[in-house]
Amino acid sequence: MEIMLPLLVIVVGVAVLVFGRRLAVLGAAVGALLGVTILRLLPGGTEGNALIALLVPILLAVIGFFVAGFAKGIIDIVLLVIGALAGAGIVLGFLDLFNIDLGWLNWLFALVGGVVGLIMVRRFKEWAMIVLAGLIGGLLVTRGLAAWLPILEGFLGTVLVIVLAGVGIAYQGGFFAKRKAAKKVTASPAKPTPPPASK
Repeated sequence: MEIMLPLLVIVVGVAVLVFGRRLAVLGAAVGALLGVTILRLLPGGTEGNALIALLVPILLAVIGFFVAGFAKGIIDIVLLVIGALAGAGIVLGFLDLFNIDLGWLNWLFALVGGVVGLIMVRRFKEWAMIVLAGLIGGLLVTRGLAAWLPILEGFLGTVLVIVLAGVGIAYQGGFFAKRKAAKKVTASPAKPTPPPASK
């Protein structure tokens, strides 16, 4: 069980880094991130109960997946909810990464993060999903790796989150595809246009 949860978190993180523009994948990732964060905030954690530690993130990820997947008819509302939850989850994830426990201030910061996520989604829907997916994927992968490599708690983990988020944003934003297409265009010589036929 101790190996399963970090591995599951890493797999979900990688999936959202690659496919996070899909609403169902982003919903599952938000659920998993909130599940991992909630487990850390519970008094006494999940010491001695590895089954709960595994089931809570899985259950929230499945709920997020299906809610986002079935709610395509009300996509704008779902995006706003996911944006707010993702903003709150990202703030709580960073606080958790640094092992910062400010009591009720954690929830206040999560509320501020939720409002920022909501505003981002309202203003820049497509890019907000890409940025949120990158940050959530980076946090999930780092959180999973930190279970095995405690050195990733703190500054190194933050750097890894930012790097992974940047790669995920660049990939989903199409920067790698555009670069590849530009190389292909410059590599193939332009065909000369034939001169007009003389009469």
